Amino acid sequence: MSCNTCAVNDIYDTDEIRHGKLDSFDWLSNIDEAKEISGLVEVHFKNTRKGFFLNTHGLTIKRGDRVVVEAIRGHDLGIVSLIGDVAQLQYARKSGSQGNAPLLKIYRKATEADTEKWRTSRLKENPTLIKSHQLASKLGLEMKISSVEYQADGRKATFYYTADGRVDFRQLIKDISAEYSILVEMKQIGARQEAGMIGGIGSCGRSLCCSTWRTDFSSITTDLARLQELPINAQKLAGQCGKLKCCLTYELDQYLEAKEDFPKMLLELELDKGRAIPIKTDVLKKQITYSYDPGTGTKHFMLDLERVKKIINQNKRGQKPAMDELSSTEKRESPDVFMSGSVSLNLAKRKKKKRRPPVRR
Repeated sequence: MSCNTCAVNDIYDTDEIRHGKLDSFDWLSNIDEAKEISGLVEVHFKNTRKGFFLNTHGLTIKRGDRVVVEAIRGHDLGIVSLIGDVAQLQYARKSGSQGNAPLLKIYRKATEADTEKWRTSRLKENPTLIKSHQLASKLGLEMKISSVEYQADGRKATFYYTADGRVDFRQLIKDISAEYSILVEMKQIGARQEAGMIGGIGSCGRSLCCSTWRTDFSSITTDLARLQELPINAQKLAGQCGKLKCCLTYELDQYLEAKEDFPKMLLELELDKGRAIPIKTDVLKKQITYSYDPGTGTKHFMLDLERVKKIINQNKRGQKPAMDELSSTEKRESPDVFMSGSVSLNLAKRKKKKRRPPVRR
């Protein structure tokens, strides 16, 4: 086996593992009735691209098969991700966003010759990407080309790019077409889509969700951080793409459910030693941190939610419970109370140690 063939196999295997998130889950895979010949098939390609195709020739296709499909110009090669009733339901769900464009056809199952031709086209992607960077820089275009995807027949290449504003890349298309004799398509993507294509490691130490399994990018605002009582720190809340982290939505439902037990507005408590003001809430533990003097953060203590509700009812009756009546767990001081900006109050009390002058001998 030649070195080029080894390189192609490495590219193919690595890319298929990275983009395994494109493989949709088939809920009806264990039902025999769903294994009949499917008229509508979902096929996935590189860079989170999927499409629905008609099985007009009545081919017996199963998930994971490589098929040669019709393209606008020429043909392409992809991997079957859904068949049967699940593909019909998925198409009905996504048909609104895809418009009423006519469906293309599946020509045949991919042969070894088709696969080798597709792999050869894939080998051109990295050199073409580097060359496109050079051409864009020479033209002074303010854009970043993130990825290149060749069509299986090598006649067309799609360039995915990010840009802050409008870019006139007509001359760039002419230069790339003249350099490689291909049809060029430019497709603008967002910062999150770019992170999903390139990949990386998140602050949690794991691979990025957008490059492993996440396919949809819902709107994320700082309100999600406030609902979870997180400090509004741009550096900690931003992901590798520079946008707010997608994982801010993962535990949101649990926080919203836990917040239903809290009063709509946390009231100040009247205790025997003075007025206690809420400064921090632990929604999941259902604990609230209070302070007599929020300006300096001294004498802060935690109370359970049920105890807070009882004190509020006592205050409504004109009673001021004594601190001695609180349980030992509620009296303990919080070691680190994070205010806005996530600065520990205990750290603020620490004084810098003065360096001793060197001893002269």
